[in-house]
Amino acid sequence: TGAVGKKVLAELLARDEWYKIGEYGRRVTTPEDLPQGQREGRLEQKVIDFENIDAAGLKDGRWDVVFVTLGTTRARAGSAEVFEKIDREYVVNACRAAKSEDPSHEQRLVYLSSVGADATSHFLYPKSKGLTELALARLGYSDTIVFRPGFLRGAQRPEKRIGETILGYLTGALSHVTASAEIWIPVLAKSMVNAGLLGSSGIPPEVGAQKAGQDGAQFTLIVNKGANILGRT
Repeated sequence: TGAVGKKVLAELLARDEWYKIGEYGRRVTTPEDLPQGQREGRLEQKVIDFENIDAAGLKDGRWDVVFVTLGTTRARAGSAEVFEKIDREYVVNACRAAKSEDPSHEQRLVYLSSVGADATSHFLYPKSKGLTELALARLGYSDTIVFRPGFLRGAQRPEKRIGETILGYLTGALSHVTASAEIWIPVLAKSMVNAGLLGSSGIPPEVGAQKAGQDGAQFTLIVNKGANILGRT
């Protein structure tokens, strides 16, 4: 139900390639916020308890593609410990729970990370994102794709974030000279869905996707410029 998750869900519902769609989270999108006429029995919604993730039945859907947009900030979490629990532990545990036990079932994982993610960082947010990327890559999905977008343009949030507003002015100015500074959320959502359909091997060369990670934890990385390109194709 976050800014990007809502748009990813809307993009999935608007396209015919997806015959079964599941939305799982601490909250789910209300009927009023779903695209009219797009539900048509394809959408399964379920509020889940991340502290008891095995009871959520995530494996039951036998999902071909798993999209992950769960995340938070330290300010909203209230402490560094709670932030890491939500931002990393919940994400990794949910993806582990959604992974099929059938070795012949190829599954793709598409994760929304952040610009600057770095497992070796001394700062909480980028370090958590970087560690999450590596942990997801170790789960054994057939294909793991990570997005590191820049500033998310067009987020509609209930609370006002002054720092985010100032950053938005700066990236807005930079966007006239570079595609690496910011991305409109609907473009990012479309890019993620396109990646989910195409897979790493099908992503166009002009996107500039690259292999990242480390031994035993490799993934395909798409940065902000590439996400802008893939989201407009």
